Amino acid sequence: MAVAEHQARAPAAAGIRVAIISVSDSRNLETDEGGSRIETAVRAAGFPVASRDLVRDELEVIRARVREIVGAGGAEVVLLTGGTGLSPRDRTVEAVAPLFEQRLDGFGELFRMLSFAEIGAAAMLSRATAGIVAGVAVFLMPGSPAGVQLALDKLILPEVAHLVGQLQRHHHHHARGGS
Repeated sequence: MAVAEHQARAPAAAGIRVAIISVSDSRNLETDEGGSRIETAVRAAGFPVASRDLVRDELEVIRARVREIVGAGGAEVVLLTGGTGLSPRDRTVEAVAPLFEQRLDGFGELFRMLSFAEIGAAAMLSRATAGIVAGVAVFLMPGSPAGVQLALDKLILPEVAHLVGQLQRHHHHHARGGS
């Protein structure tokens, strides 16, 4: 099946719940510009926001919140912002990547390519990545509002309904005993 056919079969945005997690030791929900940008863009694209949290940049805290959302069936997509850089406190990748059953390497690769066009070689310092956790798409984005906007506008929002549709068809097929 061609990509256009898959995209045409994707679920409507209104049926795809998005959980937002901001990872920060220095912000609160009022000063969290990255999380606010995500919420605004997600709602404008027609996706319901299932939850919005801000957690400390600590491995177990981040991992526990992702597991809680995924385990409760609370969202089809989880978007995290922050903790993907190289400072000693940036622990989001270490917290979440081990949970990935499948990696979406193309997200990080394309994000860095698009970032390179905007900020040059500094783009290689980003550890943005994505994967699938228990049938849920999980994206790890930088904390910078510009990085969040780039990831949402150019990569996540244009393709996430298609991705969720693929995951749901795969899950439904396996739930019926298919291979």
